[in-house]
Amino acid sequence: MPPAAAGFTHLIADFSGVGSEQLGDAALWTGLLIAAAGAAGFPTTGAPVARRTGDGGHSVVLFLDGCHMSVHALPSRGLLMLDVLADAHIDARKALAVFTRKVRAASVHTAEQARG
Repeated sequence: MPPAAAGFTHLIADFSGVGSEQLGDAALWTGLLIAAAGAAGFPTTGAPVARRTGDGGHSVVLFLDGCHMSVHALPSRGLLMLDVLADAHIDARKALAVFTRKVRAASVHTAEQARG
């Protein structure tokens, strides 16, 4: 019997060489998560949850219907990490495109994997 089609897509992206001013802006990350969810057509279940980290950065999670999107901003490393877990019928790359247009990074490395 052939394997079942994957039910989810897991997309990750590392934005390197991001300035500390941008990385320390919690409002930017919550707004981009909301914009990215809208662009990809995610059904949201509430507002993003943000926490300040010890190095002046932020971790922000947006819970979606059965999935999530999150960012971890690390000013001490000049790094923003994006994590998108989506139902397979949603194009997670549309969410990534919102971030790549707005985040000023020296480089972006991405990976995508079928899950479930």
